[in-house]
Amino acid sequence: MGSETQSGKLQLPLVDFTNEDTKPGTETWVSACQVVRSALEDHGGFLAIYDKVSPELDNSVYSVMEQLFDLLSAEAKKEITADKKFHGYVGNLPHLPLYESLGVDSPLSIEAVQNYSRTIWPSGNDKFCESANSYAKLVKELEDTVMRMVFESYGLERQKCDSLLESMEDSLRSYKYREPQMDETNLGIVPHTDATFISILHQKETGLEIKLKDGNWFEVDNSPSSFLVIAGDVLTVWSNGRISPGVHRVVMKSRKTRYSTGLISHITKIVQPEEELIDDEHPRRYKTLEHFDYLAYVFTEEGHKYFGRPRIDSYFLSQAHTVT
Repeated sequence: MGSETQSGKLQLPLVDFTNEDTKPGTETWVSACQVVRSALEDHGGFLAIYDKVSPELDNSVYSVMEQLFDLLSAEAKKEITADKKFHGYVGNLPHLPLYESLGVDSPLSIEAVQNYSRTIWPSGNDKFCESANSYAKLVKELEDTVMRMVFESYGLERQKCDSLLESMEDSLRSYKYREPQMDETNLGIVPHTDATFISILHQKETGLEIKLKDGNWFEVDNSPSSFLVIAGDVLTVWSNGRISPGVHRVVMKSRKTRYSTGLISHITKIVQPEEELIDDEHPRRYKTLEHFDYLAYVFTEEGHKYFGRPRIDSYFLSQAHTVT
């Protein structure tokens, strides 16, 4: 679970969630909690080895994902909208020509997934619904475990963690990156942080990279059991700046279409720095934040200017959100 190899080269910390000894109350659990916290504070993320998503389910999810993108025309994709920013279709962006994504809100609810499927397939699509719902539930288990580890590592009460988990709203997003054309960049998406609370990313093809605290890029492998856990901007606010948002990018490694998934979470209640994480060494850095207001800001002209830079700080330092 360390951060360095024998050669001394900095690596992204890895936490093995397949270890049966990693249970609350064990020494292995306590050690893993510390690795999770340190990794989030230092790099904004870590690599989770997690085998609850079977190879069969993994293949099924990517199969229906490709089917979904291939089925929809450019105009049809634009019809998939949502009341909240970044919850519908995102694509055809001048600064991200290779990128597009679709999201299923409330994927833990089979009824919500079925309703979503009927907007695309009038008669529904049982395989899509079963795959998306099962996949989301299993990755959600990982997400909940990570947050419990974060709370325990900071010595915070279990009840506070339960309250936060209850306020989390998840979305299962599918990402497609087309192959670059002549004279186009091979950056599928430029270095950036997520406007989420936490993101758990998985890829079928390589290309996902996260920036380490020494400035070097760590390439994430594409094995079925590898999941990249990334702190979002809003987790940085909650932690009073102790946790860094993970800077990551996608580099197209081959001349083929690339698909990936992400279970991303947003907070439905007001977010503010956890009081127990404010002290003389860590004075209060942020005001309270309404997550969906922040998402709306990210999609403004000013928010776009800070894509790839510390957007959460730009939000609070804007005229309407001066830090107190």
